[in-house]
Amino acid sequence: MHRDYFVEGTERLVNPVTAGSVHFLQPFFGALPKRIQHKVLDRSSKTTPYMGFVVDPYALFVFYEVRDVQAAESMLPEGFSLARARAFEGDEERFYAIQGFFRVRTSVFWGSRAELYLVARNQRTGLLSWVIVDYLSDTVSYDRAFGLRAPSAPQSVVTTTADARVVVDVKDPKGERASKYDVSLRGATMRRLDERLWLEGNLSIGYGPQLSPDDPAVFSLTFRPEEMTEALDIPALALEHAFTSWCGEVLDKDPACVVCFPFAQHLLCDSPGSASEVGSIEELRRRAGSVDFNKVANFSMASTRKAVVGSALACALLIVGLVVALVLK
Repeated sequence: MHRDYFVEGTERLVNPVTAGSVHFLQPFFGALPKRIQHKVLDRSSKTTPYMGFVVDPYALFVFYEVRDVQAAESMLPEGFSLARARAFEGDEERFYAIQGFFRVRTSVFWGSRAELYLVARNQRTGLLSWVIVDYLSDTVSYDRAFGLRAPSAPQSVVTTTADARVVVDVKDPKGERASKYDVSLRGATMRRLDERLWLEGNLSIGYGPQLSPDDPAVFSLTFRPEEMTEALDIPALALEHAFTSWCGEVLDKDPACVVCFPFAQHLLCDSPGSASEVGSIEELRRRAGSVDFNKVANFSMASTRKAVVGSALACALLIVGLVVALVLK
């Protein structure tokens, strides 16, 4: 197996035509009852349990120390408790909330995404976990609470500039959840990341009750550990015009540290309804080294198209029935 086998395999799973089809079908599929959406995607995960997931260079993670521990605990799903962690090897462990900003290409969506995490412990497995308590995106997305949803933060900006800055400007249409950062990369140094947070934590990713009220199940990412071994440590002074109103009542006023990945990250993500439940860093290494991409099926919109067509026919028949009933009346 050559060195870039995993990189090339995940890139080939990212199909822009399929992602475009998902965007086109979202208004129709998103109008279906949530239980039908969940059923269709759960069925689809049986044949396509993985999605290609490529995070483009300069993904930014802004760490805030949790100010209100009790409020943060209330945002976690059942079976999780707030846990101390550190971004870089050797740093002091603290209770952290993390805002992540990145541009992503996947098998089903493509665009900018911002996620708000709490670092927690999965009480069933003992694994350190990233729990997504909220997210914003300028592209389509899926979760148990909202189903296949339209962009929640249109016109988001997550980009870089010629003078080595990362620029972030993300907000929902009402401006209630907003983050804006101007981060200089000059003076940043590559440092070794904390293995438990970045490796173990990505084996046990959950959703908060706001996003998954009926299903506390977790999912795993499969990736080559070297893609999360080190990253840029950005001095706090490099943040100009830092602003966030996103969960501000729970967070400290100022960021504790900032992490940036100056390279692309290539991952396999469990499809909705599928859970790999990788149990250890050693198992992650074995799994990433043994993936046969010739046997990994690409995500298909076939079942989704059938569900949309079936729903449209059912609605049409219902309308015709109502019209006939009114005429006969």
